[in-house]
Amino acid sequence: MTEKEFQFDEVGYWSEVKLEIIKRYGSEYSKILTTQGFNHAYIDAFAGGGHHVARSTKELIPGSPLNALSIEPPFNEFFLIDLEPSKAGRLRDVIGERKDVHVLEGDCNRLLLGTVFPTIRYEKYQRALCLLDPYGLHLNWEVIQTAGKSQAIEIFLNFPVADINRNVLWNDPAKVSQKQAARMSAFWGDESWKTAAYSSEGELFGHLHKQPNEIIAEAFRERLAKVAGFKFVPDPLPMRNSNNAIVYYLYFASPNKTGDKIVRHIFDKFRDRVS
Repeated sequence: MTEKEFQFDEVGYWSEVKLEIIKRYGSEYSKILTTQGFNHAYIDAFAGGGHHVARSTKELIPGSPLNALSIEPPFNEFFLIDLEPSKAGRLRDVIGERKDVHVLEGDCNRLLLGTVFPTIRYEKYQRALCLLDPYGLHLNWEVIQTAGKSQAIEIFLNFPVADINRNVLWNDPAKVSQKQAARMSAFWGDESWKTAAYSSEGELFGHLHKQPNEIIAEAFRERLAKVAGFKFVPDPLPMRNSNNAIVYYLYFASPNKTGDKIVRHIFDKFRDRVS
C-alpha cells in the first residue's frame, strides 16, 4: 500500500488535546523514572498508523506512538499494537528497524494479557505507561484490572460514552440487544453498569430512567479505584466534539501519588477549554 492509498484517521481539536496531554505526561514520567533507575516501557493498545490528519489544517500530525518515541530521556521499550494490518504495517515502515520497538498486530486484549503485561514486573523494578484508547467498546475489563493489580502499570483510558449512549444506554433498556449489552459488560467487567446507569428515583411507577453521563463516569471512576485496584484515579477529563457534546471521558489511573499530582495539574489546564 502506498502512502497515498493509506487511509489516515482524521482527528479534531479534542483528539489533538489528548495527544498533547499524553505527551506532556509521558515526558515527565520518563524523566522521573529514568532518574530513579526504573526500566520503563510505553504501551499503546490502539496505536494506529503513525500519523493522523488534523481536521483544522488537513495536515499530517504525529500520533501517540511517534510522540512517545520523541520523548527525552527515552522509554526503554515500546509495545505498539494495532488490529489492522495496514496500520501496523505503516507504523513499522515509519519507525524502521529498532530493537526497543515491538509493533504487534492483532487483538490488544489477547496481546496485552498474554504477551506485553507479563513483561512488566513490579518486583523487577519494571514500570509502564499504557494508553488504552479504543474508538468504542473494544476493550475488556480484564486488561484494565490486570494493569491495576500489577501496581506497576499506569493507564490513560478512553471511556467511549458516545458508543455507549448510541448502542447501550437507551431510555428503554429492554430494547437494547443482548450483543450490545454484552459489549458493555465486557468493558465494565460485569453487569453492575445497569445499576449505575439507570435509576427509578422520582418515578411514580418505578420506571427506569437513564442517569446523566457524569453519574455513570463517576461510577466507572470508582470501579477503577475499588475493583481494579488503582490507588489514584482523578476525575476524568470530558472530551468533546465540534458541537461541544461529550464523546468520551479520558481517565488516568495510577499506583503512584506523583503521577496523580502531575495529571491533575495537566487536566485542570484543559477543563475549561472549548473547541
